[in-house]
Amino acid sequence: MITVGSSTLKKLALVTALSVWPGFVTHASAQLYSSSYIVDLNSKTVTKIGNLSSYNNTATAINDAGQVVEFSNMTGGSYSSHAYITGPNGVGIKDLGTLGGANSAATGINKAGQVVGYSETAAGRTHAFITGPNGGSLTDIGIHDYSSSDATGVNDAGQVVGDADINIYAYAPFITGPNGANMIGIGGSGVNGINARGQVVGYFNFVNTDGGYDNHAFITGPNGEGMTDLGALGRYSLATAINDAGQVVGYTATVEGSSHAFITSPNGVGMTDLAALGALSAFPSYAQGINDAGQVVGYYVTDAGSNESSWHAFITGPNGSGMTDLSSLVSFPGEVVLSYAVGINNHGQVLVNMVSSVPEPEVYAMLLAGLFLIGSNGMDALFQNGIKVPI
Repeated sequence: MITVGSSTLKKLALVTALSVWPGFVTHASAQLYSSSYIVDLNSKTVTKIGNLSSYNNTATAINDAGQVVEFSNMTGGSYSSHAYITGPNGVGIKDLGTLGGANSAATGINKAGQVVGYSETAAGRTHAFITGPNGGSLTDIGIHDYSSSDATGVNDAGQVVGDADINIYAYAPFITGPNGANMIGIGGSGVNGINARGQVVGYFNFVNTDGGYDNHAFITGPNGEGMTDLGALGRYSLATAINDAGQVVGYTATVEGSSHAFITSPNGVGMTDLAALGALSAFPSYAQGINDAGQVVGYYVTDAGSNESSWHAFITGPNGSGMTDLSSLVSFPGEVVLSYAVGINNHGQVLVNMVSSVPEPEVYAMLLAGLFLIGSNGMDALFQNGIKVPI
């Protein structure tokens, strides 16, 4: 099973919000609308996923049945956001609710339809959660009422990974046993994915030769034990997802200083630049998901130095071969300003978020409303830890 880590989506959501703020689009009257789609590589069809509002939803993960998890702004002008799950192939939607607070977000799903994410509690804290099969009731897997936590991935046994206040002094990665039980701390600075063996991927921070902070991707052994530095092609790297063979994807600085998507061999061995020598090698790129065949999805950025950067979803062949713009294989609907692929399952279904131009004046506020969880629980650590945010 394949998931995408919530810290990755927090960065994506933040940059999307900055990008769609007035001034990004050259036409003064243009407004923006965020929506999600399943791209079926077999039928070459693009299916829109429903949402809980009229304006904005962000997809985060897909399982082999085509069940998708997302978070969406609520109707009624409340500006809150709820996690939800779809049925197979993205059909139908079910609001997962919250742990007692106003907001929630889903970040991962396994083959049974168990969903993980994070939610505000009645006490106003943010806690990780796991659901029963097919998006059943939410179970709080936070440690204490006063602590904070967020889940970033789940495997088919229901082992959950994320970040939490392991004690009153440290916010650190964790792994649980099956069905979210028995949370324990593991190494690293942040985690983004877990496979069937319980191998975990993420990043750890270290002090570089200039006295500042950089980060390297890592992989653990089964059940989160041990940690192996995956290195980097330049100064930094970050792992975002892992398949059941232990192939890891993410992004790394190149020798020239750009950011490029990477893939490893099984069990995290070696690091290969996905864009090297290809048609997309001139652009920054970021891998976000991988299936068991080693097909990788993510996005690349054109005009990265301007205020009108454009994101384009990409896909590769097996084992990361042949990075290709996804829009060359299928036709995206409407006038797409940004597109980024966040996951791919073992049946060739790709999960894509798109931002398109629409004449709706309320959209900016609704887009920003979906970013409530980026604040104290995510973005502070993001910048303090020196993670390279793709802009």
